Amino acid sequence: MFLLGSAFRSLTQTPSPFSSCVDYIQEKRPWRSTISSSFSSPSPDFSFSASTTAPSPLSVAAEVPSGSPASAPSSFDGQTFSIPEPEVEKTDQSFTILPDSIDPGLQQICGDTDHPIECLTTTVPFLGEKVAIEPVSILRVAIEAMNNKTKEALGKATMLLLDPSTPKPVASCLEACIDSYNAILDSDQKVLDAISIRDLYQLSMELSSNVENVHGCEDAFKEADLESPLKEMDSLLGKMISNSLAIGVDMVHF
Repeated sequence: MFLLGSAFRSLTQTPSPFSSCVDYIQEKRPWRSTISSSFSSPSPDFSFSASTTAPSPLSVAAEVPSGSPASAPSSFDGQTFSIPEPEVEKTDQSFTILPDSIDPGLQQICGDTDHPIECLTTTVPFLGEKVAIEPVSILRVAIEAMNNKTKEALGKATMLLLDPSTPKPVASCLEACIDSYNAILDSDQKVLDAISIRDLYQLSMELSSNVENVHGCEDAFKEADLESPLKEMDSLLGKMISNSLAIGVDMVHF
């Protein structure tokens, strides 16, 4: 039992190889840690399970004097323990809906965001033939795509609010969602205005305000301890806002 405990402590106390990467990202772009943490996927859990197929790691038994505490029967006698291997991460199926040929310039721009797949899948449908593949033009397209998704979420929230069968606590949260979505639409218009007058400060301020706006709906349901019927839309909106912030702050230069 001592050997098994030591092995387990050694395994669980091994430092993560990714900790330095996280520190680097947060040092380079500290504003991203707030929004990205809300939409990240949970890591797989590890657990112990009884097994009869693997040989026991305690194959050598030491003689213990009779009557000693160690000689008492244990509920673990005759059992072996194994740590399951983590599941292999599934390939993102979003690639399947992308065109066969994507402009390398767009790939580079989206590749520098926190969510490159969502950047590509949400902007490509709004690209016109005359759209220049440069950060400021792609930012306009990203804002257009964000407006479209926000209006979709706003429509669903309004429909649920008007439904007589919606419980009152949920309806109260939906009102907060509607306010948040309207705030996003208002900020998006101000972003486009800032682009038109080439005002980097205003551009940065409005893009940053959307980070707070998108959390309004999610926070309302969390505080009420309720499941949000809009969580998938909010998750995608959060990633789109994160991407627009990365493009607008890190790539656009007037």
